[in-house]
Amino acid sequence: MFVQTKLGKSALALAALSVVLAGCGGNNDNNKGADASSSSSASASPKASASESASASASASASPSAAASDLKEYKLTLYLPGTPPKDEAKVEAEINKYLKEKINATLDINLVDWGQWDNKMNLAIASRDPMDIIFTASWNGHATNVAKGAFLPLNDPNGKYGNLLEKYGQDILSTLPDAFLTGAKINGFNYGIPTNKELAEQGGIIFRKDIADELGVTDQLMAAKTIADLEPVLAKVKAEKPEMTPVFLRDGDNFNAHYFAKYDFLGDNTIEGAIMKDGDETTVKPRNELPRYKETLEITRDFFKKGYINKDAATTQLSGNDAMKKGNVFMMTSALKPGKDAETANATGLAGKLAQVAMTERTVATSDTAGSMLGISTTSGDPERAMMFIDLLHTDKYLNNLLNFGIEGDHYTKNGEIITPTDNTGNYAIGATWMLGSQFLNYVWNTEAPDKWEQFKKFNEGAHNSPGLGFTFNAEPVKSQVSVESNIRKQYDPGLDTGSIDPAKADEYYKKLKANGLDAIIAEKQKQLNAFLGK
Repeated sequence: MFVQTKLGKSALALAALSVVLAGCGGNNDNNKGADASSSSSASASPKASASESASASASASASPSAAASDLKEYKLTLYLPGTPPKDEAKVEAEINKYLKEKINATLDINLVDWGQWDNKMNLAIASRDPMDIIFTASWNGHATNVAKGAFLPLNDPNGKYGNLLEKYGQDILSTLPDAFLTGAKINGFNYGIPTNKELAEQGGIIFRKDIADELGVTDQLMAAKTIADLEPVLAKVKAEKPEMTPVFLRDGDNFNAHYFAKYDFLGDNTIEGAIMKDGDETTVKPRNELPRYKETLEITRDFFKKGYINKDAATTQLSGNDAMKKGNVFMMTSALKPGKDAETANATGLAGKLAQVAMTERTVATSDTAGSMLGISTTSGDPERAMMFIDLLHTDKYLNNLLNFGIEGDHYTKNGEIITPTDNTGNYAIGATWMLGSQFLNYVWNTEAPDKWEQFKKFNEGAHNSPGLGFTFNAEPVKSQVSVESNIRKQYDPGLDTGSIDPAKADEYYKKLKANGLDAIIAEKQKQLNAFLGK
């Protein structure tokens, strides 16, 4: 069973509290970072200080007992969603010089465009393609892929490779807060290593502040609290900037996204049945029965009909960042954190031109602990080396920043912990800091707040815990219904959630789900949640 015990929930809550008290580390960020000393479970700060040299920052990380020279050379593959950058090969060459010394390995980075990520990775998993390290997340079908046998259990002492986390991930265990590893477990095991980053979640928008200032609507936007509050601003953008898309939406990133609407799917966001992250009710319901769902569909449809939303919202292969890069998008929805606007601006070539507006309560759910992870494929030719590499990403400041930002003096210049763009920055801007190891190791762009990590501490304080915090649904008893339901959702969600089709279709959608096992899924999810809550 994937269901965790009530004791597990208490442990997670305490661990989450320790993260808050520790401030997610003294110097922490989602884009760039800093340093601090670390305690074993309550601190999110890396061991290495900022003044430590690159060669010292990963000492003894390569292997608990063997030097790199004792290891057979191996080529690791890393799969991430994102747009392949022009200078990928150049940066790979620098990474490989370093990795050869550390763990006698080289790295092949495979960036797959966001719009193609799901299809390509699902096909690769089904085909049992050889892969080593893969980005995975609760909102991206992690539990479903675990059930398919895609990922190795990383802390199973009786597994084929033993407890990889204990053998080769000691630095992860000593720097990553317990809340992340505990909350990301499935059936007692971790099938991915979470990124060390912010724990709380908040939904909102990121917009072109330069354009808003020009139109005189910045104050109006900054005061927005509801989706309806955006309407007059979007209308003005459409009227006065007809060449711009007022708001860019896509499947998965819209006003009905889990981070904006606050649905807690209790594990895998692709399996129907939710409670509200920002509420206290523990009755599991299909989204169609949640008032917020239909209200959101109606206003999104209204925006679409008025021409505020991109016409290809249901089918576009672009990510929000890719759309922003084109320069003709005014606004997009986003999961927010301190400095997300500056982070996005640097990733899109719009430094100093973006701002963000938080429009939901800050919440913490189990899915947030597993919202960004690196898993090791069951088809990996060397899982031990893969774990060594992931461990380095949590402790090795030089490697982490090289992979995230490219080569110093080429893709950025550095003064202490602050980095400044160069003319070549855009040729290696992968925007993956939140996916890779520990963000507390990241440098801070000169357009970001120098106290970003202190802002993270405040961001986590006082966040509302979902009533399902600590629980992960086990879909095994209803796996056949879940499989059918997944295909039905793909037919309706993109169109409904982006306003591309009439909200009346939601009733047709609901009836199809009901006719294909929805009630069984909801009943099983409720049964397991009740057991977890001790009801």
